[in-house]
Amino acid sequence: MSDEQKLETELQSKGLNAPRLTPQNIDSVILSEHYFNAEQGVRSAYRDNNDVHLGSTINAKAAEGLPSITFCVLILNNGFKIVGVNCASVSPENFDEQLGRKLAYEDARRKIWELEGYLLKERLYQSELDKQF
Repeated sequence: MSDEQKLETELQSKGLNAPRLTPQNIDSVILSEHYFNAEQGVRSAYRDNNDVHLGSTINAKAAEGLPSITFCVLILNNGFKIVGVNCASVSPENFDEQLGRKLAYEDARRKIWELEGYLLKERLYQSELDKQF
């Protein structure tokens, strides 16, 4: 059970049922997820656009840690894109691709919680305003 689901279960067990977001709400707004690492991004930019300006070629020293930086792009139902990043692996030897993807996904998901939280609060606020008129 995820930390999100544990919290939701605890809220329910305490009878805290005021309007709130749930993990299912967050799941429902995600249309697709995509992953790549920084090396893939830089190489693609050089190949497709030649618009990365580290020099005439990718500098070996600068590129050394790029494979261990993982990006997760979540495309939401409305077309908005959220990017999560994981660059926590200090030593390339400790890098694990699946763990990097998991952590980048969690980073992107946290951003969705914030945005969806704002939208819910705005809807509640507007609903209260509507009652006044």
